Amino acid sequence: MKIIPLFSALPIVLAASACATSSAAPTAAPSVSAKLAAGDGSARGTATVTEAADGLHVLVKGVGLTPGMHGVHIHTIGTCTGPDFTSAGGHWNPTGHQHGKDNPAGMHMGDMPNMQAGSDGTGEIEYVVKGGTISDGANPLLDADGAAIVIHATADDYKSDPAGNAGGRVACGVLSKG
Repeated sequence: MKIIPLFSALPIVLAASACATSSAAPTAAPSVSAKLAAGDGSARGTATVTEAADGLHVLVKGVGLTPGMHGVHIHTIGTCTGPDFTSAGGHWNPTGHQHGKDNPAGMHMGDMPNMQAGSDGTGEIEYVVKGGTISDGANPLLDADGAAIVIHATADDYKSDPAGNAGGRVACGVLSKG
C-alpha cells in the first residue's frame, strides 16, 4: 500500500470543500407585500415588491375595481386608514422631483403606469422602479413609517404635480415583510 503525504491530499480536500459550499441554496431576494382593500375593508387585490439589481420590481393585481384606467402609486407612509386613505401621505419621492413621467421636472420614484381594469374589475401592472431598494442604500422604500400601495379612482395624467389628477384613493395596502 502506498502512503500519500498529507500535503499531497490537501488540494483534493480543498476542492471537495469548495464544491460543497458552491451548491448551497441562494438567498431569496428581499421583498415586501400588501393586501389591498377598499375603504370599507373589502378586498381589492395584492401588491408585491421585490428588490433586484436593477431596482424594485412591483407587481400589482387589482380586483373589484371600476372598469377603466386607474392611477397606481407607491405612497410614503405605511398607513391605510379608510375611507379616503389620506393617511398614506403623498407619493414616495426620495429624490425630490415633481410628479409624472411626462413632467419635465418629474418623476417621483412612486409614480407608476396606469392600470387598466377590465369589465370584470380586474387589472394588473408590472413595473421596475429604477434605483430603489427595500430597506437600505440611497433610496430605501421602507423607512421608519413604512410605505403603501394606492390605487386611484381614475387615470394618472403623468404630468400634474403632485398626484397626476388621478382622483380619489379607492384601494390601499401597507407594504410589509413576510
